[in-house]
Amino acid sequence: MNLQLALDRLTREQCLEILEETSDTIDWIEVGTGVIKEYGMAIIKEIRAAYPAKTIVADMKTCDAGKHEAEQAFRSGADITTVMAFSADKTITDMLEVADQYGGRVMVDLLGVQARSEVLHLKELGVDLVSLHFGKDMQQTGKMGDDAFSLVDDIYGIDCAVAGGINVRSLPMVMEYQPDTIIVGSAITNQENKKEAARQIKEVIETNEKNH
Repeated sequence: MNLQLALDRLTREQCLEILEETSDTIDWIEVGTGVIKEYGMAIIKEIRAAYPAKTIVADMKTCDAGKHEAEQAFRSGADITTVMAFSADKTITDMLEVADQYGGRVMVDLLGVQARSEVLHLKELGVDLVSLHFGKDMQQTGKMGDDAFSLVDDIYGIDCAVAGGINVRSLPMVMEYQPDTIIVGSAITNQENKKEAARQIKEVIETNEKNH
């Protein structure tokens, strides 16, 4: 199970400082949408140069011009780029073709998806990686979402990443569903000791894996 660190609403300097503290612990580096909008492809290139062995996710949240945006991301060193599930089929298939050329992957953001049939359709298009996002209201109930996971449950051949306010306390609830990747942002990036925060979350993940 991968630990993906989401870098968003941060300055370039903050991103680099946080990575320096946490890179030994995290598996995937997500360059968030806000960071990409602020610094462009340059920051993806910079992080790729600094961490050549890490998997880099460019959270482009593409919804149109899929071929062009996928090429931008992969040329800059990303291993994975994201597209919104509500995008046209052509947008998604164009991105999958570009990803194949670069040896990369496309993560489809399921925000707004309510029917399992939509995920099955994405699989038919060739999608093998999706992300689920738990909203604030869902987080406050203490239930991390049977409804959300029912979208992908028992759909084989699709890896699932999960995001949405995940921290040390809520992580065990999320892990009951055995996602492939856990996406964590502020529970690491907003902590005073970011290295320790990342270590604690990784420890929970590794303990859970041993018990399964």
